[in-house]
Amino acid sequence: MTTATAPRTVLERFPAGHPRGSWPADDYAAAQRAQGVDAQVVMDLTTDQFLVVSSHATAKS
Repeated sequence: MTTATAPRTVLERFPAGHPRGSWPADDYAAAQRAQGVDAQVVMDLTTDQFLVVSSHATAKS
């Protein structure tokens, strides 16, 4: 069985070992959503990081 996933853009990375856990990533994602960016937090188990990703391609300035 194969699953298709939409391409995602990583907006920011946060270490999973942060004392506040995923809160910094959640705060960043909320700020991005407030600006109209479709952002969500996912966990990358390979790198042990929380990633804030967007399903839309965005240009990072």
